[in-house]
Amino acid sequence: MDATLTFTVTDADTAAAVGSGSLPVLGTPRLLAWCEAATCAAIDPTLPEGSTSVGTRIELEHVAASAVGQDVEVTASASYVDGRLHRFTVGARNVGGKVIGTGEVTRVVVDEAKFMSRVGPSA
Repeated sequence: MDATLTFTVTDADTAAAVGSGSLPVLGTPRLLAWCEAATCAAIDPTLPEGSTSVGTRIELEHVAASAVGQDVEVTASASYVDGRLHRFTVGARNVGGKVIGTGEVTRVVVDEAKFMSRVGPSA
């Protein structure tokens, strides 16, 4: 279970836009979302009908900046599976450049209907 996705940093992805700082560079919350998207791309083809996965634990080290217009490649590789629990190693790099982030994302496979029945209606 591996997946690689490529994203282009836009003004909407910057730290200033997502509320995680004042600079016009890729914001950590957006990098985190892209890492989760890569894990979903890796696990989704393996899920039984009526199932999905939910993120339960995330560890991310954002170590370098990415400018608006920069392409970022995010890879998720399965590193551990135990029943419904799936752990992925994630990495992000500026295309043609250096590593900008590394980490680990844990997802748990759930039955969609059962999961949503426990959430309850919105207030």
